[in-house]
Amino acid sequence: MRKAYLLLENGRVFEGKLFGAEHEVTGEVVFSTSMTGYLESLTDPSYYGQMLVQTFPLIGNYGVIPSDFESEKIHMKAYIVREWCQEPSNFRCEGVLDAFLKANDIPGLCGIDTRALTKLLREAGTMNGRIVISDEPPAPDPSLADYRFTDAVKNTSCTEVEVLEPEGKPVCNVALIDYGAKKSIADTLVKRGCRVTVYPQDTKAETILASFPDGVMLSNGPGDPQDNTACIAEIRRLFGRVPMFGICLGHQMMALAAGGRTVKLKFGHRGANQPVKDVVTGRVYITSQNHSYAVDIDSLKGAGAVVRYINVNDGTCEGVDYADSNAFSMQYHPEAHGGPQDCLEAFDRFIEMMKEAD
Repeated sequence: MRKAYLLLENGRVFEGKLFGAEHEVTGEVVFSTSMTGYLESLTDPSYYGQMLVQTFPLIGNYGVIPSDFESEKIHMKAYIVREWCQEPSNFRCEGVLDAFLKANDIPGLCGIDTRALTKLLREAGTMNGRIVISDEPPAPDPSLADYRFTDAVKNTSCTEVEVLEPEGKPVCNVALIDYGAKKSIADTLVKRGCRVTVYPQDTKAETILASFPDGVMLSNGPGDPQDNTACIAEIRRLFGRVPMFGICLGHQMMALAAGGRTVKLKFGHRGANQPVKDVVTGRVYITSQNHSYAVDIDSLKGAGAVVRYINVNDGTCEGVDYADSNAFSMQYHPEAHGGPQDCLEAFDRFIEMMKEAD
């Protein structure tokens, strides 16, 4: 394996070995504490423009399993691990991580001290980085701080309408707007008997309403929610017209459409162990999350919104109810692949909301 380095915008350098695609790349360096689900993370469109650091030390041990993919390809810029397992063992395995990264033209970096790197990102905050292929450590590059990815939603959304049918007669018809959606969201709805029509991110509200859906699902996706002004305007036109459920980026853009604000977190929430409290029932859920931004709780005052869920660790907004508009949203992933399934009942709540509105 070739020697390569991770150069951070603050000048810190981490030495490693290259696997996967062999080329240099620049991206935003983030970390995830998930102990399983690396295939779901690799294919999650929410990592568009980012380099993912896995805190779990051994990655690739169960190989590549296409049925676990959350989208058709890898969207992140690079994959950084402590130890890359070159001999996976699993009865479902259909390939190896190195070949999968090569097929998607994504560089991997192994042998990195991921513990030290993660501690640095927690203390200093998320920062940009570059994988540099060299025999000698690279010099600091002040221009790294200027890197910013754009058109994230446009580049991860579908481009054509797709209809997913359940077994038997549909209990509800759901319009799912794809902002970079995980496949598991639609799968969970279909499993519950919903017919799901998946729409591209730039679909007009009038087009969706003309199909007479029972409800609208706003999906997860990558990037800064405030970049998506056209999408937010269409969500605003849907408010109060039809029951709505937003997840992750969909949650953030729903808040922006209601007049709220979003803020960028120091290092985000990425992992399958984030504790979230329902302030109504007092119950705490363990959730799966992947996001850099959060809804500003104070900005929702007077917006017809009530904060329903908060993060136990840092008090940030994890979910909002819009009772007057027959809508609600969650920052975390109730479909949780991979991760805990404590919150699947959110889909049942959405279905009941659609039935009651019928």
